[in-house]
Amino acid sequence: MRLLFITDTHIRGTTPKNRKDNLPETLEKKFKEIAKIIEDYDIDYVLHGGDLFDRPDISVSIVANFASILNEFKVPIFIVCGNHDIYGHNPSTINRTMLGLLDTLKVVRIINRNEIIYLNKNGIKVQLTGQPYTYNIDNPSNISDYIIKDISEDVDYAIHMVHGMLLNRPFIKGIPYTLIDHIKDTKAHITLSGHYHTGYGIIKVDDKYFINPGSLIRVTNSLAEIERMPKIAIIDLESSINVELIELKAASEGEEVLDREEIENHIFKSERLFEFKQSIDAAVNFEKLEINEILMEVSNTEGVCEEVKLEALKRISHSQMKNLGDEF
Repeated sequence: MRLLFITDTHIRGTTPKNRKDNLPETLEKKFKEIAKIIEDYDIDYVLHGGDLFDRPDISVSIVANFASILNEFKVPIFIVCGNHDIYGHNPSTINRTMLGLLDTLKVVRIINRNEIIYLNKNGIKVQLTGQPYTYNIDNPSNISDYIIKDISEDVDYAIHMVHGMLLNRPFIKGIPYTLIDHIKDTKAHITLSGHYHTGYGIIKVDDKYFINPGSLIRVTNSLAEIERMPKIAIIDLESSINVELIELKAASEGEEVLDREEIENHIFKSERLFEFKQSIDAAVNFEKLEINEILMEVSNTEGVCEEVKLEALKRISHSQMKNLGDEF
């Protein structure tokens, strides 16, 4: 049995300002290359780690175009819901989304939480499960979402696919994540994850595989994305597990598609914002959380003129009254 795994394709109809190319056209080329890989490598099933679309209500024309390309895969496509595929990080909204429509039309097959799907080919039987994204998936109390506790006796391999911040090492403070080391007791032979766009490739722990090839597209302007080449994973399941990462030929070098100027602007803005925050933290005492008082303390510290203060207070009052139901 041979599987192809991709994740975080973020299909959209527009191009972010930090990219130099036409992103929908680039995505189309990548999907067509994947269709060719499926044929050349004799793939039996495609697995998608979530965020097929960049938003749940993407335009019908874009959905129709990529649905026709997905139909060219000519093999079953199994997917878990990513945070961009659903409304409000709530998987129960899937029936109102474009991904839900593709599931209804049998273009893809959504794996629901607590559902078990069995794949069979050439005497190999695979237990496939999935965990969609939820807003608190990486809270330590929900670590069981990453862990498979039971495997059927007649199953050769168990694969669990999760759209969550599964990482091989600690991440930025303040952003929830789950470490591979914390879920290594899972009984799943292979854990596939998405959501973390940079990916960590293939990690093997105690004969168990943890795989994230990274996002199929580069939509952010980080330096790490410039150096990264989009990849897909080929998983061979016979008497043993063999995994190979393949770079997409349709993917250009980062310098060719990501705008360096936008990256430098982003870094400059981040540095200025950090400096501003430091100056406020050092000069202002925020013991009170009333917005008007905070505004006055900040403006006095920064030497803001009276006219600007009055206009800011006016706008705050209008906003507060709007929240009470008044219209202006």
